Amino acid sequence: MKARNIVIVLFVVGLLNLLAYLFVIRVDMTDDKHYSLSDASKELLRGADGPIHITLFLQGDLNAGFKRLQRATKETIEEMSIYSEIDFSIDDILSSHSKEEAERMGMRPTIIHEREQDGKTAQTIIYPYALIEHNGKKAIVSLLKNTRGLSGEENLNASIEQIEFAIMESLSVLLKKETPRIAILEGHGEPDEAHTYDLMTALSRYFQVDRGQISGIDSIVDVHILDDYKAILILAPQTPFSDQERFIIDQYLMRGGSILWAIDGIRLSEEVLQQEGFTPIIPLDLELSDMFFRYGIRINPALVQDLQCLPIPVNVSSDPEQPNLQPMPWTYAPLLLTSQGSPITRNMGQVMSTFVSPIDAVGGEDGIEKRVLLATSTASRFTATPGKVDLNDINPDTEQFQYQHIPIGVSLEGAFPSAYAHRMIPNGIASDENIRKQSIPTRQVVIASGSIVINETQKGQILPMGYDRYSGMQFSNRDLIVNSLLWLTDAEGLISLRNKVVTLRLLNDKRAHDKRTKIQAISTITPIAILAIIGTLVILIRRTKYPKR
Repeated sequence: MKARNIVIVLFVVGLLNLLAYLFVIRVDMTDDKHYSLSDASKELLRGADGPIHITLFLQGDLNAGFKRLQRATKETIEEMSIYSEIDFSIDDILSSHSKEEAERMGMRPTIIHEREQDGKTAQTIIYPYALIEHNGKKAIVSLLKNTRGLSGEENLNASIEQIEFAIMESLSVLLKKETPRIAILEGHGEPDEAHTYDLMTALSRYFQVDRGQISGIDSIVDVHILDDYKAILILAPQTPFSDQERFIIDQYLMRGGSILWAIDGIRLSEEVLQQEGFTPIIPLDLELSDMFFRYGIRINPALVQDLQCLPIPVNVSSDPEQPNLQPMPWTYAPLLLTSQGSPITRNMGQVMSTFVSPIDAVGGEDGIEKRVLLATSTASRFTATPGKVDLNDINPDTEQFQYQHIPIGVSLEGAFPSAYAHRMIPNGIASDENIRKQSIPTRQVVIASGSIVINETQKGQILPMGYDRYSGMQFSNRDLIVNSLLWLTDAEGLISLRNKVVTLRLLNDKRAHDKRTKIQAISTITPIAILAIIGTLVILIRRTKYPKR
């Protein structure tokens, strides 16, 4: 009977081992689902038509924070290997490439400065990147997010939160069989190609970017002219849109198209401002107000000033022959805060801007989800139009800056009502169908300043978008526009990965230092005491159960 039971037990154990081998069951017990991939990531990995090679260059003499980033990256890649064929390795970039080659590939070293216990400063150079290869195509993934204003621990935690998105976003580019098309609309005094070059370069990684007009003089335009584009961009126009153009844009939206608007609310002349020291400001009427109102927002014809702003060089010398340029706050160039509640702007730094206008939400119960993406600081004010901007306005009365978190950029998502629901089809439109009065669910991003998308030029050289040449600081303008376009065209849902939250659990450094001896004693003695108690209990139980005879 005993032999039979032993056989049954061995059979059950063998069967369970076989089932465990054939059917892998993984349960993520963490609160933040740190070890789980999203459904969008799993679907993307399953669609890979061949092996994926991933090389991690983050190695060397890493401190605890970067070891945590390395470990999190390895765990994410290991999880990915369940759903696709992943060939993973860790390599030293400098063993196979020179520093110059690594920089040409887009990998710049990160230097870590740390103070050792003896007081000396140690310096470590690392490359926080990964290389993804698939079917002969390559993509570099930057694993480290470095947002101004955040501590080192917070930046590392933000980097860990974005690992899955960073890898999947690069992988999606490699796996795409067709490059989606987007269009930048022209014909209304928009910035030329030189001043949107950095924008087009950034977007060309994901899209085919076309430019052009949608109507001409005395021409008949097909209402479906924009249907081949996943999204359209309307960037800093200066002249009004015709009824024909507004109708085409409106019906494009009704058919599920997505739109990024970067629209100025006021008109001024920067050339006059530089020459005369002041310039009048008036409302900029683009004939779009009725459309925006129907879509749920209003761009107010006012100018916003903010004490959290960029500096400009001002000559404070009384001697014209010996100028003394000193940086002074320019409240008309606010540094905009980004929302942590949207996948577009999560873990993003400040956005540089000039001459921005406030946005209001209208409509109330219209079923459209509205999220603020950009806002001013806690010390802002309005300048109504008509009015003026004066270069001498560099020491304003701070008590007048009583407004806070004024919305400058918003995202809109839902089914939008048409601005032409109760109107006739304009002349010059070729259409064989009725006006669509309600859109299918789609998305828009509206930013009340065209300056955010413009890059400056200096001596014929293109400067990066969001780069302030006076302070030498780089802001997050490029990330804002790229993430906005990814969100607008995100059929796979990958952009939602940017909302992943990993709780940052930091030690209280002061408390840990002050009570170091006590903590060390408890950490050393407690495990030994627990083992001693368990051992004593086992001995007592055995003596009770098996007394000496």
